[in-house]
Amino acid sequence: MDNSKILQRQLKLRIVLEGPPEGVDFGVQKGRGAAYETVLKQRSEAKDLAFEFTVGVRAGLGEATPSFVGPFVQGLPGARFVYIDIGTYAGQADSCWSRRLKMPLSGITMEMIDSQAVLEARVPGTGKDGGPSCATVKPAGGWKPRK
Repeated sequence: MDNSKILQRQLKLRIVLEGPPEGVDFGVQKGRGAAYETVLKQRSEAKDLAFEFTVGVRAGLGEATPSFVGPFVQGLPGARFVYIDIGTYAGQADSCWSRRLKMPLSGITMEMIDSQAVLEARVPGTGKDGGPSCATVKPAGGWKPRK
């Protein structure tokens, strides 16, 4: 594809963890492999945690499917996601938790991106075992435009 016909723009995302267990650090993973860092770190305190950050979006003119890019974006084209690092993965050395939550970017359409709204996904912060949610979590209701 001719690069002059590729549009690049920025998209603001907000991930809300509902009711995560108290006393655990959470943060958004920036980078890949051993060279990652955890940013936007927060310790849970009996309330929801929200993480707001920006990803790049690339799409060819007339394409309906966006391609997400940037330091927060993980995975292969067509299966992109964002990691939320938990416990020791978020730098909390004294945590008994070493987990990651995988937030798929699937379901985000060019129409949603064109709205220029913040796209929000809400997911449970606590898993069935009583610890922090981990693995792939699908947002309840999907990604939604918010102000």
